[in-house]
Amino acid sequence: MTRLPGGRFLMGSADKTFPADGEGPVREVSVKPLWIDVHAVTNAEFASFVGATGYRTEAERFGWSFVFYAFLAADQPATRGVAAAPWWREVYGAKWDEPEGPGSHVAQRGDHPVVHVSWNDAVAYAGWVGKRLPTEAEWEYAARGGLEQKAFPWGDVLEPGGEHRCNVWQGSFPERNTAADGFTGTCPVDAYPANGFGLHNMAGNTWEWCCDWWDNQSSGAGKVMKGGSYLCHVSYCNRYRVAARTHSTPDSSTGHTGFRLVADA
Repeated sequence: MTRLPGGRFLMGSADKTFPADGEGPVREVSVKPLWIDVHAVTNAEFASFVGATGYRTEAERFGWSFVFYAFLAADQPATRGVAAAPWWREVYGAKWDEPEGPGSHVAQRGDHPVVHVSWNDAVAYAGWVGKRLPTEAEWEYAARGGLEQKAFPWGDVLEPGGEHRCNVWQGSFPERNTAADGFTGTCPVDAYPANGFGLHNMAGNTWEWCCDWWDNQSSGAGKVMKGGSYLCHVSYCNRYRVAARTHSTPDSSTGHTGFRLVADA
């Protein structure tokens, strides 16, 4: 972890790409000093938790999770998809250590972010290590890395000088991924240079759970997620921007959502 000093910063954006997401208005927000993981929780770290506690994720208890269609084997049985996002397939047996379904494994992905973990799973892990999920304000403050109102953790240009700074979709979504950035799925949690606060992959790779309910309510149906993922592309999901946000139910799990943790300073 690394310690951040906290303070006041400008949160949100005036971007109108997704009006229903509620990114705006831009407002000044105060954040207390905090400790934050320099990268997302990895498969290796989550394996230690499971080994010590015997914990079973919600995907394991439900018996399935959502997997991106291009990662499935040719002989994968037909399963239910998502009407609004048909590239997601309901795969029985998909879970954190078999992320593409039975027969897949994370043996060579110990330093990749753990996925197929719900918000509830993340909270369980946090309790085990004595940390907590960040608030949305804490997450965005940390992701900005000391820069004010920039689109990304490094500035306003996605690929400055042609250099890839994050793991997002390359090509035309969802049919063709050129993997020009070196990855088609998750990448190691420290694969790209850190931001100004020393934090890796605050854009792309995997969505990260926050503790807040959607719409800043005290309860609700969805929890905030920030950061975008390896499936984000400007033509569809322009949400790898720092201020961007989305949400899902606390028991949801997919192959592109993970988390990092914080602690009070």
